[in-house]
Amino acid sequence: MEPTEHNRRVWDEVHRRRAEARPGQHTLPPIVRKTLGDLTKKRVLHLLCASGEASVGLAELGAVVTGVDFSEEALDLARERWPKILWIQADVQSLPSELRRGRFDLVYSAEGVLGALDDLDAWARGIVDALQPLGELLMFEEHPVGECVDGLLRWHRDYFGESVGPERLWRVGQLVTALVRAGLTIEALEEYPGDSTWRRHDRRVPGTFLLYARRA
Repeated sequence: MEPTEHNRRVWDEVHRRRAEARPGQHTLPPIVRKTLGDLTKKRVLHLLCASGEASVGLAELGAVVTGVDFSEEALDLARERWPKILWIQADVQSLPSELRRGRFDLVYSAEGVLGALDDLDAWARGIVDALQPLGELLMFEEHPVGECVDGLLRWHRDYFGESVGPERLWRVGQLVTALVRAGLTIEALEEYPGDSTWRRHDRRVPGTFLLYARRA
C-alpha cells in the first residue's frame, strides 16, 4: 500500500494538533505508563511516534524502542534529539517487511492513529505480523463517540453513519472485529471520560479508551 495524499494530509493534521494541544509534552499518558510498568529489555514498536517524546518515555521504562511515523520531518527531529533510538519512516497501515518478522514483545499504538487509517484490516495484520507469539498490543486512542460530540454536547456527526474521507470514523466494534480477525485476543477495553489530546467534552461523554490485546 503506497501512502496517499489523504494519508499525508491527515498525518500532518494529527501532528499539528498534537503540537498545539501539548507543545513539547507528548509523553506517555499517565494511564499508559501505569499500565505498561517495567519494560526492561522488551522490544517495543511505537506506531505514530511523531517527534519521539513518547518513544523516549517507553525507553525510560526499559524498552528497546523502534519508532515509526509517516512524517520524515518529525523523524528528523527525533533522530537529532535521540540518536540511539531506531526511527523508521513508514505508513503504519503498511509496515515494511523488516518490521513484520514477529520479533516485537509489544506494539504501542498512540493517539491519532485510528482516525488516519484507510484500511483497518491492513493495520491490524501489520501489528500481528510484528508481534512474536504472545506479544502484546496496547492502544491508547481518542474515543470515536467523542469525535461525534462538540464541546457543547451537540451531536455533529452520526456515529453509525457511513464514514469516508479525511479522518474516517471507525467505531469501537469495527476496531475490535479487525483485531480479532487478524489473530489477536482482546483481554481488556477500558473507556475514560472527559478530554482527549485536543478535544474537551463533558465527563459524561467518553474521551479516550485503552485497549489491551495479545497475539496467540
